[in-house]
Amino acid sequence: MVFHSKMDAYYVKLMITVIIVVGLVTLFPIFIEGAPLSAILILTSIFIIFTTLFLWLNLSVKYIFYENYLLIKSGPFKSKIPYESITKITGTHAILTGHGVLTSRDALEIYNKTTFYGSIKISPEYKSEFIKELKNRGPHIQLEE
Repeated sequence: MVFHSKMDAYYVKLMITVIIVVGLVTLFPIFIEGAPLSAILILTSIFIIFTTLFLWLNLSVKYIFYENYLLIKSGPFKSKIPYESITKITGTHAILTGHGVLTSRDALEIYNKTTFYGSIKISPEYKSEFIKELKNRGPHIQLEE
């Protein structure tokens, strides 16, 4: 079963702001009189590569339930969390702190024994169905509101 990440207006505004700032920093020097062609090509390439990777990472977030583990995928990055290593799930709105693979402030924090920080923040589009599926696969998992 696959759940895609929910995306809220706050996160869309944050993504647009990041792209604009990076665009200004990388493309503004192009408009300075006498900029060499090599600088124009390099700066334009940096902007295109950054924007492509940034959008790929943020728009491809999904959470996939397999028989023995939950796979969290964002672009080329994957994180496998075995159901038996998950201890509890809590709701959170703090998307800018900790380890997160999410695109919404309406998020869940999954505490486990596998990930580096001991928890990972996610934002499934259908949160209640996601929790229900996770509880079915790991009945030992505690749910804190």
